Amino acid sequence: MAAVQNLDQHPWQDDPRHNDPAGQTGEKMMDYRVTFHTGDLAFAWMVGYVEVNLVGTDGESGPHQLSKWVPSYLRGVSTFNVSCSQNIGQLVLIKIRKTFSLPRVGWFLAKMEVKSPIGVVFNFPVYQWITDSEEHIYREGKALLAADETTEQAKEARVRELDERRTDYSWKEYKKGTPHCIRADTVRDLPLDEHFSDTKQAEFAYNLVNGLVKLGLTDIAECKNSWTNIHDMERLHNCHRTKIGDYVCEHWKDDAFFGYQFLNGINPMLIKRCRDLPHNFPVTDQMVFQDPQFTLDDELKKGNLFLCDYKVLDGVPANIINGQPQYLMAPLVLLHRTPDDKLMPIAIQLKQAEAWDNPIFTPADSMYDWLLAKIFVRSADFNLHELNAHLLRTHLLAEVFTVSLLRNLPKVHPLYKLLIPHTRYTLHINILARNNLISENGVFTKYAASGGEGMLIILQRSLSSLTYRSLCIHDDMEDRGLEDVPGFYYREDGQKLWDIIHRFQQLFVEDILRFYYKTDARMHEDTELQSWIGDIYEHGFLSNEATGIPEKFSTVDDLVKFVTMVLFTCSAQHSAVNTGQFDYDGWMPNTPSTLKQPPPTTKGTTTEADILETFPEMGTTVMNMTTLWLLSTQSTDTASGKLESIPAIIGREAGTPGQVASPGAVHAPDRYFGEYPEDHFTEDRPCQLIKKFQAEIKKFTEEVNTRNEGLEVPYTYLDPQVFANSVSI
Repeated sequence: MAAVQNLDQHPWQDDPRHNDPAGQTGEKMMDYRVTFHTGDLAFAWMVGYVEVNLVGTDGESGPHQLSKWVPSYLRGVSTFNVSCSQNIGQLVLIKIRKTFSLPRVGWFLAKMEVKSPIGVVFNFPVYQWITDSEEHIYREGKALLAADETTEQAKEARVRELDERRTDYSWKEYKKGTPHCIRADTVRDLPLDEHFSDTKQAEFAYNLVNGLVKLGLTDIAECKNSWTNIHDMERLHNCHRTKIGDYVCEHWKDDAFFGYQFLNGINPMLIKRCRDLPHNFPVTDQMVFQDPQFTLDDELKKGNLFLCDYKVLDGVPANIINGQPQYLMAPLVLLHRTPDDKLMPIAIQLKQAEAWDNPIFTPADSMYDWLLAKIFVRSADFNLHELNAHLLRTHLLAEVFTVSLLRNLPKVHPLYKLLIPHTRYTLHINILARNNLISENGVFTKYAASGGEGMLIILQRSLSSLTYRSLCIHDDMEDRGLEDVPGFYYREDGQKLWDIIHRFQQLFVEDILRFYYKTDARMHEDTELQSWIGDIYEHGFLSNEATGIPEKFSTVDDLVKFVTMVLFTCSAQHSAVNTGQFDYDGWMPNTPSTLKQPPPTTKGTTTEADILETFPEMGTTVMNMTTLWLLSTQSTDTASGKLESIPAIIGREAGTPGQVASPGAVHAPDRYFGEYPEDHFTEDRPCQLIKKFQAEIKKFTEEVNTRNEGLEVPYTYLDPQVFANSVSI
């Protein structure tokens, strides 16, 4: 049997076998120095017995108990000597088993390091909770494709890991015609590794339950009265203010700001350059141009006309809230780029079908007619944005990417190492969303115009029309004809980030993947990789060939682009459509979640009282405002991950009544974009690429901050210092 020492008690240099290599048995012993790093998380430590078996290319140590009944794992690092009777060669894997510990005590093992008798250090990334007494196998940190495995034990461990994961992470159909999700009804059904840290969990739960209290809105949450004046809304807005929110409150009626939001608000995914007017949108020169120097034909040819078409909402049944029917339109909006590069709305039709009771509104109409038409557009935008741009295109797709990754790629696979930081907390937050926002009694279901039956219809239509190119920002801008629109900061920042991720100067995703896939043939034979994309194609996009999503990868270039899209979607794109929700939608008149009066069928009859009566009730306004605040507020995930007291969390409220927060100001996100505190990669080349990637991100942040200093409305949502690596809020 091997001799074992706890080096916390007996330092390496004091081991008597170093002075007497033969030991008392007369046999030469080979010492392996094993160091455990316990994660710096709440309750991550363990007290008890642990058994370890080192497996190398030339043999194995056999199972050895490492600790007596001492608190060996209370501290962050514990080191032991394992002495073997022979050199077991290059280490391939370690087998760990808890033989005894205190009841209900987990152990978050971050990583292990093993120093061989000749001084070679082997690294074993783990980053996993160990809560049972089963044997757990961890691979040495060098990334390997299945074809590169050299030992039968390693091959068997690879298969065993995926078999276990496919049990823990299985698919289920959430709703017909929507992406499949993890088979877990509540957070408790998830593996512990997918849970929020205790800090994040405590603060998020507190915010969820006490959001109304924190915003000072409890008294009117159940109020079913209509708004009677705009000043009451302003007092509501003052409960929690942001600088951009204040700008929205002041400028929400302005045509220029209405147009600006299609570019740099929270839904930049709809606008496109208009090449031909839709047949069901009979706009004429006389309607929209008072100046004879402009004609529709000329402006179309010059590329100065833009269209926002909400046809996916056509015929969607609207919700009933507090027993009162709601209204959801499917507008068409025509915008004109003026000589001074402003994007101005010039025509709005609130329904898709041309009809006598469906007038085309223009700025030449009465102030209240035109304002109400814009309000109906903004309400439609709220519902389409939340279900398509936000829920479907970031949250649900990120979950598909995550589940497929965990089912098909072992931890030793290079793509697992690259993408796992961008899946953090995604399964947890999506289960919360399904149970609290879009469930039968969820906030969105109860208080949005598209809640209920309409929600499913919109999701089904959105998925069936979604394309791969629309998920890739360069392709999307080209397809929508927006490559040269000035002042389009979502496009400018998004494309720069895409390039940094994809192939900026020294490369990142491309160079890392080509480090392992030297040829297309290497990729073709990687059945794990092909299973990953096959699962995504089947369960995420329901095997719809029209989406353009690949069913398998043919070239490394195809793989590089797809992985870039995944990484961008799970981080930057989510921030673009999520972080500014309270900024732009917290002032309800700018973006009502629902409207409780039908649109006007004739012109010249709308009054200010009509607009106030059309707005959602007070209680509905408050519930949506609170939800948007929660969705825009990152729950703190401290660097150590240690649990803070609830009083400490309460003392760090996102804002107090009347306080004005800075643009994009949030608590520290879970992990800023590009932060990788977990050492999944151990080889020099990928580690060097990560450092270069982080340097480019820092440089980009500086450029964004410098640009924003000169903007009346700063665009911060794609600043890497604002958003996290993953969909986690």
